[in-house]
Amino acid sequence: MKENKKVLHIITVSFVINHFFGRQFQYLEKKSGNEYHLGCTPSNDFLGSSKELKYIPFSVEITRYISPLQDLKAIIKIYQYIKKHRIDIVVGHTPKGGMVAMIASSLAGVSNRIYFRHGIIYETSRGLKKSVLKNIERLTGFFAKKVVCVSYSVKEISERDKLSDASKNVVLGLGTCNGIDTEEKYNPEKKNKDDVIELSNRYNISSENKVVGYVGRLVKDKGIDDLILAWGIVKIKFPEAKLLLIGPIEDRDSISEYSKTQIKLDSSIIFTDFVQDASIYFSIMDVFILPTYREGFPTVSLEASSMRLPVIITKATGCYESIKENKTGLFISNQPQDIADKILFYLEDENVARQHGLQGRDFVQQNFEQTKIWNLIAEKLNV
Repeated sequence: MKENKKVLHIITVSFVINHFFGRQFQYLEKKSGNEYHLGCTPSNDFLGSSKELKYIPFSVEITRYISPLQDLKAIIKIYQYIKKHRIDIVVGHTPKGGMVAMIASSLAGVSNRIYFRHGIIYETSRGLKKSVLKNIERLTGFFAKKVVCVSYSVKEISERDKLSDASKNVVLGLGTCNGIDTEEKYNPEKKNKDDVIELSNRYNISSENKVVGYVGRLVKDKGIDDLILAWGIVKIKFPEAKLLLIGPIEDRDSISEYSKTQIKLDSSIIFTDFVQDASIYFSIMDVFILPTYREGFPTVSLEASSMRLPVIITKATGCYESIKENKTGLFISNQPQDIADKILFYLEDENVARQHGLQGRDFVQQNFEQTKIWNLIAEKLNV
């Protein structure tokens, strides 16, 4: 008879919980009988979601920036938790969460140590900072027994830069860390039509308005400055079009003052700030865009495809695997003119846009439906 295990996942901040896990613990608990613990910097969301998402919360302060003293405190606290609760498997996520989790679990004698490499954090860094971030990845990769790379692009860089022994690296299916809910949450047929109408009315969007949407943090690394410049070109030809920006403007890796001013003053730009659940917002978009410079695997593009939207995206790490070019979306460079040209292509040809959206949903359903990924997690990682 298979023995049930106690599994501890470590993350840094609560806003990634739905993205990294969703109802994964609930599904795997029924499949394996394992008990799931989740360590995270404390917040109302983190504690409040525990019953619904079936995890035992463990509050531990983990910074997203380099802080040796705070990191040491986190390692000690995780070590103590592992010992007290007799944890069998430890899974660390993101560079900082992964580093403290892998060190603590190694010191505690946990043999099954798994690190999810969600991206290559140092890709857009330079000099000493890049060297420090790269060595953090190597340290984490050294202590991990398995490293889940969220895309084949991440795996390729991991092996090129020797971030972990190649024998440790695995990819789940075609990539991603969790898959997405194509049947309920990201199914356009399941969105309440009255709710969609209410959302359109809230932002004064009518049938005359073509909507290009973005979901994510508004930071330089996501290509927001390039997008704002491109939008200036698009609205000359499509003055009734709207650019819908869903997500917070962050101080870290800040966008330009010009972009901030345009977002604030341009009536064709709709800025929502952070929203708890962006799934219904895809229903008021005609095109989705992600002009990012750095990514691990862009789950948000899968969400958009699942909602039957054509996707415009760069060939940044991880993005290459998220669409089928000229079938579910288009690739762009980070040049404003190129971004504008690809947006205009879809706005001018509704039939192609619609066809790419339909094909995108099929692509995601076949390869990234969440239970398919969860089954791979159970089979490949035994968690």
